[in-house]
Amino acid sequence: MGTATVLDHLERIEREGYTIVENAFGADEADALLGEVARLERELGIGFGPNTFEGQRTKRVYNLLVHGPRFEAIPVHPRVLPIVEGVLDSECLVSSLSSIAIHPGESAQPIHADDQILPLPKPHVATVCNSMWALTDFTDENGATRIIPGSHKRDSSPVYGSQHASIPAEMPRGSVLVWHGSLWHGGGANQSHAVRVGIAMNYCAGWVRQQENQQLGIPLEVARRFSPRLRQLAGFGLYRGIIGHIDKHSPAERLGDAPGGRVFDF
Repeated sequence: MGTATVLDHLERIEREGYTIVENAFGADEADALLGEVARLERELGIGFGPNTFEGQRTKRVYNLLVHGPRFEAIPVHPRVLPIVEGVLDSECLVSSLSSIAIHPGESAQPIHADDQILPLPKPHVATVCNSMWALTDFTDENGATRIIPGSHKRDSSPVYGSQHASIPAEMPRGSVLVWHGSLWHGGGANQSHAVRVGIAMNYCAGWVRQQENQQLGIPLEVARRFSPRLRQLAGFGLYRGIIGHIDKHSPAERLGDAPGGRVFDF
């Protein structure tokens, strides 16, 4: 992705709180990921969610990084990661990687901000940058993510369960929606006869605790096969040369990396 294109996306996120990267991946990849998600739902016995936030007609598979190379390619995607790094920084982390399948009959998810659990006054520096990979078309009818443009600049988060005017982030399969963690949004109601499936690829700043515990959730033998960049994104590294160290050593050494780096070297 050229620098100008990255800047275009970053300018839109700064202005509107979100952007859409179209044609980020092809139909073959979408089909393959749909097959993988369906297989995991069967093998893991995934049922519908227990509440209105996770969705009572929605199936979610978490910790996808442990389920094979096809999912390992998502966090480091060359057309998406540079945008996320522009919102956060190059030392950002994978916060969560999960699938979200909204089935027919699902009601709209309450409007929320992904960073509202953090006790920081708003507006504030970006702490979270999330994305949604469209494995199927996202339409108003089938539950496309609903957003409130510009709401990332507000001085508060929405009251849970309150009603707000929003617009659907409609996009064809193969697209990726990227948004600032303060943006007010929520999954839409699925009033169609088909399942709307997406991959939620969520990132956080290197100094924020990850939503999914990557270091305990990913066995070391799995992390050892990750590329160096994915290891860093999963948290097997250091932030600013200090945060995340083990006895002044980088956790990457537990994966077989040679000792080194800049622990406490400012």
